[in-house]
Amino acid sequence: MPALPLEGIKVVDFSRVLAGPLSTQVLGDLGADVIKIEHPERGDDTRDWGIRIGETETTYYYAFNRNKRSVALDLADPAMVEAARALVADADVVVENFKQGGMERFGLGFEDLLKINPRIIYCSIAGYDRAGEEAKRSGYDLVVQGESGLMAINGEAGRPPLKFGVAVVDMFTGMYAAQAILAALVQVQRTGRGRRVDLSLYDCGVTLSAYYGLDALVMKSDPPRYGNAHPSIVPYGVFDAADGPLVIAVGNNRQFRSLCQDALGRADMADDPRYATNILRSQHRDALIPELERELLKHRRTDLLKNLSAAGIPCGEVLGLYEALTHPRTAASEMVVTHRTAQGEDVAFTAPPWRIDGERCAVRPPPTLGEHTVEVLASLKKD
Repeated sequence: MPALPLEGIKVVDFSRVLAGPLSTQVLGDLGADVIKIEHPERGDDTRDWGIRIGETETTYYYAFNRNKRSVALDLADPAMVEAARALVADADVVVENFKQGGMERFGLGFEDLLKINPRIIYCSIAGYDRAGEEAKRSGYDLVVQGESGLMAINGEAGRPPLKFGVAVVDMFTGMYAAQAILAALVQVQRTGRGRRVDLSLYDCGVTLSAYYGLDALVMKSDPPRYGNAHPSIVPYGVFDAADGPLVIAVGNNRQFRSLCQDALGRADMADDPRYATNILRSQHRDALIPELERELLKHRRTDLLKNLSAAGIPCGEVLGLYEALTHPRTAASEMVVTHRTAQGEDVAFTAPPWRIDGERCAVRPPPTLGEHTVEVLASLKKD
C-alpha cells in the first residue's frame, strides 16, 4: 500500500453523532491519525443508534468512525482537560460540534488552543450560524431538512413534504467540513498560521437546494415536485417494465430518438414534433410519459435493459439496498469489507470510495469505546 496523502497529520476529534465524525473519517481514510475523544461512560451518541455490534458499537456508529482511535476523557475533570490540551499541542486539526460556548467552557476554544499551537486548524460545526441570532440552537438534520426547503422539493407532487432517506444535511456538512480542512492544511503549510473554519447545518442545507433553489429564486415561488422524474430532462426517471422497475435517463435528443426507434421500435414517437427537443418534451411530458409507460409495460426488464444498452441509452435496474450491497459489482469494486469483532462476530462495513495509485485505501474498523486511551496517554507521558 502506497503512503496515503495525510500520513503524519494528527487530528483530535471532539465531535460526535454524524457531521463531525464523518469529516474526520474522511481525514482518517486519507491517512491522518484521528484521535476520537469520547466520554468514558456514554461515548458517542451513535453507539446507541441502529443495530448493536459488539459491546459498544452499532451499525450507525460503524458508518462514520472507521480509521480512528478512541480515547475516553471526561472533560468535566480538569486533569482530563489537560490531557486533551496536551493532545492538541502537537496536532494539526481539531474538530468539534459542541453547543456555542461548550469548548470555551473547558478552555478548549480556538483562542485557547491557538496559544499552545499557533498552527492549529480548528473546525467548528454547528446547527446555525455561530454569529447569528440562532447560534445557541441545536442542529438536527431532520429539522434543517424542513427549514431549508429540502423536504419541500423531495417526494411526489400532491403528497406531503418528504425527508431524504439518509441524513443528507449531516453528510454533506461533514464532506464540506473535510474540504475546508484540507484547504486550510494546504494554506498552513505556506503561512504557518492557524485558521478557524466554521460550518452550519443550515447553511449546508441551503446549499443543497442547488438548481432547485435557483429555480425558486427566479420564479419567486416553489418549483413543482417530480418524485423520481427530473424537473427539466424528459424522459428521465424510474419506469415499470412488465416484471419490475428500471431507471431510464435520456440526456439528449439523439438518445431520445434511439430510445424510441431502436430500443422500442416506436419511430412514430421519435418523429412526433411535440417531442423534437428536450424543452418541448418537458412542455409535453403529460402526453409523453403515459405513452412511454404503456410501451415499457409490454416488455420484460432484462430485455429492455439489453435493448436500451445496445441503443446507447443510460439505464439500470432498481435494486433493493441489500441486493445492491451484495451485488457482484460491489464485490468487484471492494466497497464492502469484513472484520471479526472481539466477540467473534463477522461484521461488514463500507470502504472509502476512492482509490489512490490504483489501490483501495486500507480500512481499520471503528474503535471500541476508549480502546486506545492507555496507548495514546502513555505516548504523551513519553513526550
